[in-house]
Amino acid sequence: MRRKLSSGLERTQGELEQVRSRANRMRLVQAKTIFAPIERGLRDVAEGLGKRVTFAAFGGENRLDGHVLDALRDALIQMVKNAVDHGIEPEAERVRLGKPPVGGVTLAVERRGHRITFTCADDGRGVDVEAVHRSALERGLASAAEVAALERAESLRLIFQPGVSTHQGVTQVSGRGVGLDVVREVTARLKGELGVESERGRGTTLRITVPMSLSSMTALMVDAGGAEVAVPLDAVYRTLRLADGEITNAGEGDSVVFEGRAIPFVSLSDLLGRGGGSAARRPVWSTLVVRSGADHAAIGADRFLGTTEVVVRPLPQMCGALPMVAGACFDGQGVPQPVLDPKGLVDAARRRARAGRGELAAPPRKAPLLVIDDSLTTRMLEQSILESAGFEVHLATSAEEGLQKARERRYGLYVVDVEMPGMDGFEFVRRTRADPTLGKTPAMLVTSRAAPEDRQRGAEAGASDYMVKSEFDQDRFLATIRRLVG
Repeated sequence: MRRKLSSGLERTQGELEQVRSRANRMRLVQAKTIFAPIERGLRDVAEGLGKRVTFAAFGGENRLDGHVLDALRDALIQMVKNAVDHGIEPEAERVRLGKPPVGGVTLAVERRGHRITFTCADDGRGVDVEAVHRSALERGLASAAEVAALERAESLRLIFQPGVSTHQGVTQVSGRGVGLDVVREVTARLKGELGVESERGRGTTLRITVPMSLSSMTALMVDAGGAEVAVPLDAVYRTLRLADGEITNAGEGDSVVFEGRAIPFVSLSDLLGRGGGSAARRPVWSTLVVRSGADHAAIGADRFLGTTEVVVRPLPQMCGALPMVAGACFDGQGVPQPVLDPKGLVDAARRRARAGRGELAAPPRKAPLLVIDDSLTTRMLEQSILESAGFEVHLATSAEEGLQKARERRYGLYVVDVEMPGMDGFEFVRRTRADPTLGKTPAMLVTSRAAPEDRQRGAEAGASDYMVKSEFDQDRFLATIRRLVG
């Protein structure tokens, strides 16, 4: 009876796996379903700008989750619009340059394991890096010294920042730099990767790589300091067993030689805050080489637990921004387990390795930031984002409490809501600007009020920056914070 029951359970489990696999496949749709609206958007823009442009799409038979495809639709339409507006030259200019009078834009879809890549390429003028630098300086995204030190690849990635534009004026298509930052936001929301290549006079290529599905994937389960975590299997380039002697420590931190080059090595338990510097004591490491785009990192773990199909669920909003975590799955007992994001994992490993073995990769300690908001959700979200970026954060639930705390100690920045019971944010900024001591600390208003007159009131009160919650962007938020605190 025991043998029969065991055999029946195994057969039933196999049948259930088949049902789940087929059900998951039914949820996938072909990429070509969005080709028509993309082409329509391109032709509308080309007609409006008086340009002749051809469009070709490839790889439409590749399938991906409908929710992912819907989320990508607007980003892909913006990519081809940007190619026509910024890339393709007017017909007379193309003829003068010896190019065909009709420009060309292509969109290619390619599957890579459990991820899928959308590549948009044009044969236009390419990105004017000098114009990008000027726009970044005007927007205050970087100093002149920082811009001068940027490599070409870093300069090209500036086109995804809000407000950065190579146009001197405003166009109906792109506005004033409003466009490609939408592509970046969508890619980040899908835990994807974004790339750009450009050659002056030859054209520009943009790539978005995202998971085929946000809900189901094959993952490698890993034990790290007693915690079980899932790593997407398609991001695991290789698994190794490394002796501690094979890990070298140079001026840039721990590294291992892999395929003829040095890549950073870090303990996963240390990254998760469970290691206590154990990297210096473990004799042998179960190591996975994780790949994100062209970057690799060696991640040391206690042991591998095997592969499994997991259903990835989004994290609750109260968790805030966790760049290293893509979501969570549940084990057989219903215990949540983090699903790590490959890009966030590689980035964290590179930062952690640079800090040296057994040391935390924390920025130099600066004065804490004071977040003032009567909304619990907003306070927790901003606190999570700022603490994840290495800042010390103090909280106040009202402008009155914030003013009292500001008088008790020095802060590096005030992050203030406007609409609060009693004293509002405008009044808080005015009072601190009028104080000889408190006035030395910059103040940033983060509010739901987007009217031009409210922005003007913020400037008149003395706010150093004004950000609207409905347009909130984490990268821009952190970049502004770092600029204001120096």
